[in-house]
Amino acid sequence: MTFTNIKDAVLVLEDGSRYEGLSYGSEGTTFGEIVFATGMTGYQETLTDPSYAGQIVLMTAPHIGNTGMNDEDMESRRIWVSGFVVRDASRIVSNFRAERSLENDLEHEGIVGIRGIDTRAITRHIRSKGAMRSGIFSGTASQLPAKEQLDLVLAGDEMAGRNLSAQVSTQEAYVVPAQGDRVGSVAILDLGVKKSTVNYLAERGFEAHVLPQSVTAEAIIAMKPSALFFSNGPGDPSASETHVELLRTCLKSGIPFFGICFGNQLLGRALGFGTYKLPFGHRGINQPVLDKATGRVEITSQNHGFAVDAPIEGILESPAGFGRVEVSHYSLNDNVVEGLNCLDLNAFSVQYHPEAAAGPHDSNYLFDRFRDRVLASASTTGAAL
Repeated sequence: MTFTNIKDAVLVLEDGSRYEGLSYGSEGTTFGEIVFATGMTGYQETLTDPSYAGQIVLMTAPHIGNTGMNDEDMESRRIWVSGFVVRDASRIVSNFRAERSLENDLEHEGIVGIRGIDTRAITRHIRSKGAMRSGIFSGTASQLPAKEQLDLVLAGDEMAGRNLSAQVSTQEAYVVPAQGDRVGSVAILDLGVKKSTVNYLAERGFEAHVLPQSVTAEAIIAMKPSALFFSNGPGDPSASETHVELLRTCLKSGIPFFGICFGNQLLGRALGFGTYKLPFGHRGINQPVLDKATGRVEITSQNHGFAVDAPIEGILESPAGFGRVEVSHYSLNDNVVEGLNCLDLNAFSVQYHPEAAAGPHDSNYLFDRFRDRVLASASTTGAAL
């Protein structure tokens, strides 16, 4: 891999901040919300996580690309980030599982990036000023007048109010067979689901029916699934009222529910709580969360810029009439709601990624909890699995 050291790229933030660096990946121009991810490993899983659609991702780990890329660790069918920012891009690939280099994949998929840049300074700036619109200009685009570059950034869409589910969801339903003893079927609303999530559900004995985000509540209920699952995904939950109404209808029908990340925010809204945008979000594989029921601290994998607005203590009454609700988990960094548990219906959710690819496996037990709750529900109601 041959790198030049001629500064031919610039990262421009909407507040006018400019950071000069070197072109990385595909040359050209790209726009998105600038966010930082704190994982020391797992850049391939980050790049292919659909939840990052519409965002330029900055890696806080200083050395990126040394393990290359492979087909096995892809979390979806493509790279979803709008742009990629790294400090030191590895000149060689030195992992036995690598099938190609990171830069090759960035070039192949048209991902505009920038390297040789002070990612620590940018991270501190985002923590102080918040996530904001940004653009990467490389090659000839880096020579555009600074005012013209800034005007292009300011013309971009803000993340608040954006619905991105249709961009990342599957277009056609598909089924992943259950592994081992079949315990039932789960309807998965694909709002940007990761491959690992589907596989973990299948490993628990669920026949996983992955559905496009455009599916109706009536179609889901007609399937008679044993359970319903809402996945992670990008965008603002306040712009997904169709999915909120779909969930309310399914909850009223008595289908057991589990949601993660974006699914947690949608459950919160279905229960009648609000959501809000975090200053710079939680992104990385080292986020500490407290499980209130056990007092156990879990190190979790997270990727979200919005959160549920609810008190973290006490038993709450659902404003939408779904009975009693409690916040089951919260962040030890900033007390953000990290989980909801319904006490009068079979539904719960967490704000993080229990499949944790890549990342710690502290929260993997949640898939077992989901399976156990579905089995318990079936034995109580006599429903067929």
